[in-house]
Amino acid sequence: MENTFLPQSYEPPVSGGKYFKLTDGENRFRVLSSAIVGWLDWDDKTPVRTKEQPEAPIDPSKPAKHFWAFVVWDYKGEAVKILEVTQVGIRNAIMNLVKSADWGDPKNYDIIVTRKGKALDTEYSVAPVPPRPLDQAIVELYQSMNIDLNKLYENGDPFAGAPVTAEQIAKEQAEIDREKTGGIDVNQVPMG
Repeated sequence: MENTFLPQSYEPPVSGGKYFKLTDGENRFRVLSSAIVGWLDWDDKTPVRTKEQPEAPIDPSKPAKHFWAFVVWDYKGEAVKILEVTQVGIRNAIMNLVKSADWGDPKNYDIIVTRKGKALDTEYSVAPVPPRPLDQAIVELYQSMNIDLNKLYENGDPFAGAPVTAEQIAKEQAEIDREKTGGIDVNQVPMG
């Protein structure tokens, strides 16, 4: 008996959060900003980020982790988000790309991080995608958001400085959608 409850091609919507989460399978993004670096510790369930390595972790059983944080375009979620990387393997792979004469600055090409496994058995692989220009509407959206990554060191909201209204974001998102559909505004197409 065929299952017709959901369409065969159905995929659940991607979370609308502000932080890019590496999920199982391929995670494609474009780096939009330079990285900030520091140390990530936890006080109960609240992240505590510092520029310098703390002398002692908040919880002695869990040492602080070195992190990189940078702004990315999440292709699947179609949104500007922050990616925080604590995994040594991912950082080393990106560092190798940055140092490579063939790849260089990751703001010039997409990166795919593939995640497999669960908990302690999780494995990541990192692959660059041949360079291509980034959609100008994405660049303009990112620039309009005034994201301040340094707010992470204060446990603040890096998105708080954005003088962008929901209407402006919706307008810019509609422009991105129009470019994807060859200039057709899908909201203006008569139905029925």
